[in-house]
Amino acid sequence: MIVALAGGVGGARLAVGLAQVLSPRQLAVVVNTGDDFEHHGLTVCPDIDTVAYTLAGLNNPRTGWGRVDETWNFMQALGALGGETWFQLGDRDLAMHVLRTQALRSGMPLSQITRQLSRRLGLRHSLIPMSDTPVRTRVRVAGGELDFQDYFVRQRCKPRVHGFRFAGAARAQVPAPLAEIMTNGRVDAVVICPSNPYVSVAPILAVPAIRRWLRERTFPVVAVSPIVAGAAIKGPAAKMMRELGAPVSCEGIASHYGRRVDGWVIDRADAPAEARIAASGRAVAVADTLMTDVAASKALALDVLRFARALAKSRAR
Repeated sequence: MIVALAGGVGGARLAVGLAQVLSPRQLAVVVNTGDDFEHHGLTVCPDIDTVAYTLAGLNNPRTGWGRVDETWNFMQALGALGGETWFQLGDRDLAMHVLRTQALRSGMPLSQITRQLSRRLGLRHSLIPMSDTPVRTRVRVAGGELDFQDYFVRQRCKPRVHGFRFAGAARAQVPAPLAEIMTNGRVDAVVICPSNPYVSVAPILAVPAIRRWLRERTFPVVAVSPIVAGAAIKGPAAKMMRELGAPVSCEGIASHYGRRVDGWVIDRADAPAEARIAASGRAVAVADTLMTDVAASKALALDVLRFARALAKSRAR
């Protein structure tokens, strides 16, 4: 059993590769819910939907979010009536939010409705939200805090970041399917996907039960660097690192995670950093980490799994 921690596009792409080479019994993808918010009366779960759509082959490769072949009649009508249109909800995408919101209001846990909707999209691998209770990422900026989507979408990541807070994390309830995985003793490795360490992975690690499970682990944790040649492949991770005073490099990412990660997969462009990361006591593998298509995602997944298995054998000696 491999457990992948994912959020957003980078996480979705590696999840696709892992799903290509692991059976549904061998893979569970735990997804960030810190980005979730309520908009126009609907509960929107951007990272869950990005991972689900990507695994189902329904993602929009042009935008990086939403569904392919989308139409925008709802948003156009909403704007004409004076409604808020800063967060775009496509006509096809709306179906997911409506059904999710209805189920949540009926008392169904987020994990159960995520499973149902995933199956209806044709997914066989487990997609599990990190929490069944709300956790909301707050971005600390000059003068206070912003809701994550306000910072990320409405303000296009322009405010300078001073830190983050994950409201509700201390009381987060781990979904039953994830709790079962954490206690069944079958996990061979945890893979941290190349997702933003501050706003995609950190909310997952802020859930007390998950944090405790990883701290007491008997399996290796392997992470793929989201920084390649001093830049983020997608999203504001590099900007956040600069504003927080961290080096924008794979070494900076490794330092950020510290002993929470046993082995690092870095891109070939960053091969000169291999020895320096290894000197900190972390194992390092060099691979092609740019996932430009499904074949590249599968190739990286195979490299990650070989590395994880080698680390697991080393721990068992």
